[in-house]
Amino acid sequence: MTSELYVRDLVGYGAHPPHPLWPADARIAVSIVLNYEEGGEYCVLEGDAHAEFNLTDVGVTEPLMGARSLNVESAFNYGSRVGFWEIMRLLQTRQLDATVYAVGLALERNAAAAAAIAASGFEVACHGQRWIDYHAVPEAVERADMERNIETVTRLIGRRPVGWYTGRQSANTRRLVSDSGGFLYDSDAYDDDLPYWTQVGGKPHLVLPYSLDNNDSRLQRGGDFATGEQFFCYCRDAFDWLYRAGVEGRPRMMSIGLHNRLIGRPGRIGALERLLDHIQGHDGVWLCTREAIARHWIKHYPAPG
Repeated sequence: MTSELYVRDLVGYGAHPPHPLWPADARIAVSIVLNYEEGGEYCVLEGDAHAEFNLTDVGVTEPLMGARSLNVESAFNYGSRVGFWEIMRLLQTRQLDATVYAVGLALERNAAAAAAIAASGFEVACHGQRWIDYHAVPEAVERADMERNIETVTRLIGRRPVGWYTGRQSANTRRLVSDSGGFLYDSDAYDDDLPYWTQVGGKPHLVLPYSLDNNDSRLQRGGDFATGEQFFCYCRDAFDWLYRAGVEGRPRMMSIGLHNRLIGRPGRIGALERLLDHIQGHDGVWLCTREAIARHWIKHYPAPG
């Protein structure tokens, strides 16, 4: 394959990343993301061929075909029934800004949670109409789901979303996001600690990379974190390294991914509390939404050309 046809960017900013000029000369931008997915996952009740099998305390198993997995459903239910409220209480008590990655169908299944998110003032970004793998979903179906996700968030939250993150994306996702218009950014990337511009269909498109490592998804049964303490230690170390880089004149951003059914469990949420204590114990930290980062970047580093 010639270099002209090679589409991966293995270079990025290289040895000379831009100074992000965070507000108030902050040394680090911290983006807390709460994934609201419960009720939008694979389930035969929704006409799917199999039950969900990812990111649950039931463990990583082969998908149950043609039948409900009551254990998986129950584990997901805990997230919307209990975990969500615990996490929201913790974030709001500290008056933090956060971004909610909202699955459209999940919001529709829990009116009380949708109302609480709307009242919180948190940014709400689209996370797909369903929490499924869109890799093999026909493009027309993915486009229709995207349009419904936008409509659902706008209707239930009261504001059109400006951010997108599928997670289990297809080869068409970013182009469909760009084509739909109205989005400031998408976060379907994990390849940098700063936002960056790319080209989609000849148009500039802003990417705010997300994180799978500073993420409680690693706490699922069979994951590489067994306890909340391990999640805390890893995220604390990541924060400390990035904060030091900011002190040295190289500020960056840190994304922290949370899930209701995972970090929201009693044996884990204390680790999130300790992490927030640690972060808020430092000066020069910009705790912000992803929308705020996107608007800041567009202002200070507008699209090339």
